[in-house]
Amino acid sequence: MNHLIVLGTGCAAVTKCYNTCFALSSEDHEYLLVDAGGGNGILAALEKAGISLARIHHVFVSHKHSDHLLGMVWIIRMVASSILSGQYSGNLKIYCHEELTDTIITLAGLTLDQKLTDLIGSRILLIPLYDGQTSNLLGRDFTFFDIHSSKAKQFGFTVKLSNEKLLTFLGDEPCNELCRKYALNSDWLLSEAFCLYCDREKFKPYEKDHSTVKDACELAASLNIKNLVLWHTEDTNITRRKELYTAEGRKYYSGNLFVPDDLDTITL
Repeated sequence: MNHLIVLGTGCAAVTKCYNTCFALSSEDHEYLLVDAGGGNGILAALEKAGISLARIHHVFVSHKHSDHLLGMVWIIRMVASSILSGQYSGNLKIYCHEELTDTIITLAGLTLDQKLTDLIGSRILLIPLYDGQTSNLLGRDFTFFDIHSSKAKQFGFTVKLSNEKLLTFLGDEPCNELCRKYALNSDWLLSEAFCLYCDREKFKPYEKDHSTVKDACELAASLNIKNLVLWHTEDTNITRRKELYTAEGRKYYSGNLFVPDDLDTITL
């Protein structure tokens, strides 16, 4: 599990890129999907990335916000249809915090045919996670943790990759002091950065419990992070986003800084 496939990099309201979600690949070309964005754009993103739904048997959903959750309806729909047509082997396991399992079941029930939702509980399994729980996914031990969001309950995770490097996913909010122990000294940190610090009055990230590039980079420096990935951004100047975010970030963080575009692959 040494490759991260970026499926989307934007915040909730973007139109020039997809909402932030990604996949981690295993050595045998199985994938863990992390969040699914806000709609059926997840299907286009997976197709463009060359990821077949038949190779996805594990999904982690961080929280209930529409730009992370609604794409799951399409994942469930397409996997269920493939199961019924005999084109999907094994089970789809969806991991999320306990409160989110009922939300996903309700959402699927309201939007999908019963013949599809009847597979929930038999071939499509919702697996509740608890703060601090460690579970084995794709042969790696993931430790899931409550990020202590002030908006909606949300989990992140940390995992030791097959090359022994430590990767931490913070969700889409700044790192709470209670979670520093998970992120400290990580080789890779996946962090939101809603906008440039110089644009904070325009985009008002703090009102939304988000960070600026400056904030995220200062956090990474304080946590002794070796590689920092910034995403979950605005998209008003997306053609220059990498250049502008990198330039600001370099002022506050001296490690390896990544500002990916949709469909980039990062070797971890």
